[in-house]
Amino acid sequence: MSTIATTLPSVRLGAALAPLDRTLGRVTMYRLVSSLLGALALVALVMSITGTLSYEPSELLASACVAVGVSYVTNRIVAPLFRVSPHGESAVITGLLLFFVFCPSSAAGDLLDLAVAATVATLSKYVIAYRGRHLLNPAAAGAVFVGITQMNASVWWIGGKELLPYVVVAGLLVLYRTRRLPMAAVFVVVSTAIITIRLGDAGQSTGDALQTALQSYPILFLVAFMLSEPLTLPGRRYQQLALAVFVGVLFAVPMHAGSVTMTPELALVLGNVAAFAVTRRSGVRLRFVGRRALGPTTAEYAFEPLRPVGFSAGQYAELALPHRGADRRGVRRVFTIASAPAGEIAFGVREAPERGSSFKGALAALEPGTVVTATTVAGDFLLPRDRSTPLLLVAGGIGVTPFVSQLRAEASVAGAERTASGPRDVVLVYGVTAGEGIPYRDELAATGVPVVLVGPDRPTDLPAGWTHVAADRLTADVLERSVPDARRRHGYVSGPPAMVDAVRGALRRLGVRRVRTDHFAGY
Repeated sequence: MSTIATTLPSVRLGAALAPLDRTLGRVTMYRLVSSLLGALALVALVMSITGTLSYEPSELLASACVAVGVSYVTNRIVAPLFRVSPHGESAVITGLLLFFVFCPSSAAGDLLDLAVAATVATLSKYVIAYRGRHLLNPAAAGAVFVGITQMNASVWWIGGKELLPYVVVAGLLVLYRTRRLPMAAVFVVVSTAIITIRLGDAGQSTGDALQTALQSYPILFLVAFMLSEPLTLPGRRYQQLALAVFVGVLFAVPMHAGSVTMTPELALVLGNVAAFAVTRRSGVRLRFVGRRALGPTTAEYAFEPLRPVGFSAGQYAELALPHRGADRRGVRRVFTIASAPAGEIAFGVREAPERGSSFKGALAALEPGTVVTATTVAGDFLLPRDRSTPLLLVAGGIGVTPFVSQLRAEASVAGAERTASGPRDVVLVYGVTAGEGIPYRDELAATGVPVVLVGPDRPTDLPAGWTHVAADRLTADVLERSVPDARRRHGYVSGPPAMVDAVRGALRRLGVRRVRTDHFAGY
């Protein structure tokens, strides 16, 4: 009773956030970021008109039009030269970021400098790239170029106190959707602490120094809208946290090298370079073997690596699939690997919900023998090294793929190791919907792991060792009845974002102290 009482706040928080999860889940990250940046620009314009912001409306409008316009037009011109479909929303985001970095102005010289920054930013996406993936944050790259050539200097006026409340709301929405709040917290703490100490040494009181750090530096804006960009982040969480510390130190400590001064954009670019150095970006060449149906709405796509690929069970790969008529989500997509870390690489894919997805159409049209590239192999959704830890795996639909990889890997563990430590104590709770089938049914049955199948209809051929619970969704009551000893296990949850959040709260309500989740933000 006491355990439930102490975890009820997290459950209530999860229930309260469920509508937010559903709302954010309906839009891509590109659309969310561009909309929030646009909203911030609109707020700035209103504040300018009312006299709250020192810049003139004409200066804001002129800078915004040039930054966004040049970025968009340049992207439309340059992308076809690299045989890539132009991504309009990405160009708009780049332009809006530059709009907030440079001082708003209607002077021709300043607008020309801004146009140069937007052009360089766009070119960096294609020129400073590896295996179709840009290495630097484009807006930061453009700002660094203009600053180093002494054409103009960034001011990051978005970091002022007038816009701070709006930046906090917009930034938290982005960080919540991308699940980058821990990384952001590290960056904010490190940079704020260093700036506060530095200003305190210069004579300010601790309170005034802290206020200055939060109200005069673009700390939250930088981490929420630029440092958190998935395409330039390393794949493992500990690497992301280390990167946050690294960039936070560069951001907060004044440094000079000749005529070059450390700026927020230069700190970010150096962080991007460091992230590239530690992340697997060599590109994995994969030959398509074939597709097999897993159910009415799911399929597995199998590939043969041209060279051996090292990865851990539970990790994901970013698949690059250039194709004509690519939609706004582009030519890259992240899929969790369903195969064990040996031999072929397979991805479980849900097909039906993404009607009109150009990527899914190109994937379905692949011919055997076609060679594609995986630009990244990464992820932290790994089982504990201590094989004696009892586990509760909870999957929703095709979210079972990381568990398939892990259980396949477990089945292939060398005999001596299995004898020494014994088999893992694992229970899988698998939620499916009506008409979805049971993806990876045979593979899971072959592992011998106990499975609790949760769904509205009982299969006529339920595998031996499986139990069925008639329910439409995974709730705390279902989990408690299905796994009475859940509280002694470590929980792992994978599936759609809303389901993951709901199950995480339910497990905490049951007293499960350690819960890890698998998610994909949808950039």
